[in-house]
Amino acid sequence: MDKKKLRELINLFKESGLAKMEITENSAEENFSLKLESGSAAPAYMPAPLQYVQSAPEEKAVSGEEGAADIKDYNKYRDIKSPMVGIFYAAPSPDAEPFVKVGSKVKKGDTLCIIEAMKLMNDVVAETDGEIVEICADNGSLVEFGQILFKIF
Repeated sequence: MDKKKLRELINLFKESGLAKMEITENSAEENFSLKLESGSAAPAYMPAPLQYVQSAPEEKAVSGEEGAADIKDYNKYRDIKSPMVGIFYAAPSPDAEPFVKVGSKVKKGDTLCIIEAMKLMNDVVAETDGEIVEICADNGSLVEFGQILFKIF
């Protein structure tokens, strides 16, 4: 093994944070074995510490009945899942506007998208009233049965 390749392996080992690394290379020309161990067993992955972010002083807190209507708990959204395998289309035709966008208000029965399966176009409709929070599929992409297409609040 040449010195350049050996240096690259040693640097890779140092940067990885691994405690041990063993490499064996057997070929017709040479047999090579390398075993590296570090003095400290530091973890290979160390998550970044969480940081507390304090809100800016110019923001004012809203309290009482006035603020309760403005606060939305996005943890209570509902998923709209694909009823079948097929191609997801966000609009009725390539040059048309999409049925919904993020922030669109929808009513029960409104068409959200079309899924093409076996050359049949199937409408996916809203099961409840709400607001589109996220569109989880790309236009023209293949979607699986049960895949989340939209998040509605």
